[in-house]
Amino acid sequence: MHKSLIALPLMAALLSACATNDLGESRDMTNTEKGAIIGTVSGAALGALINKDNRGKGALIGAVGGGLAGTGVGYYMDKQAKDLALQLKPEIDRGEITVDKAANNALLVSMTSATGFDTNSSVIKPGFTTTLDKISRVLNQYGKTTVTVIGHTDSVGSDAFNQTLSEKRAQAVLDYFAGKNVNPIRLAAYGKGESAPRADNATEAGRALNRRVELLIEPVVAD
Repeated sequence: MHKSLIALPLMAALLSACATNDLGESRDMTNTEKGAIIGTVSGAALGALINKDNRGKGALIGAVGGGLAGTGVGYYMDKQAKDLALQLKPEIDRGEITVDKAANNALLVSMTSATGFDTNSSVIKPGFTTTLDKISRVLNQYGKTTVTVIGHTDSVGSDAFNQTLSEKRAQAVLDYFAGKNVNPIRLAAYGKGESAPRADNATEAGRALNRRVELLIEPVVAD
């Protein structure tokens, strides 16, 4: 399908959505934010939304109402990390989720796929939506970030199958967030299949750790 045919319905969907303020409350988009979405979708169609490396920084800054600067970056991300840890405390205590700091003030939220998905499935379990709802609320409260959803699998099965499964699981989580009013221009998703294990695939305990979905939450920094 031609990019312009894809872009028109996508642009309409984004412009009909509401933005949120830093309290997570819905608000109408400003003309600047609408212009940023139009520019991004018109210029790169879906690529700007699904590949974080292709997102125009200027359009992204406009879409989130301005980037973070100076010492405010670290403070903003530290506060977000604390709120995530508070909201997700039951899941963290059960070993289902970890919230860690990463390079350049980013946050890495890792969720076991055993909690979110059945084996060989990319359909989110009904019981996992409560957790995703908590995360969505925090993401909407801290709108000056991008969120990259990364899917991972263990080594059981073919490389091709695991790559596709990881991509589908990541996309399912992205779609859920978008359905909870997380601005789609902030979101990206991709899968790494079995290529990035964090534990030994020789044991079931290790494979369980490798079957996961991660959220890389990065600040939108002003030039």
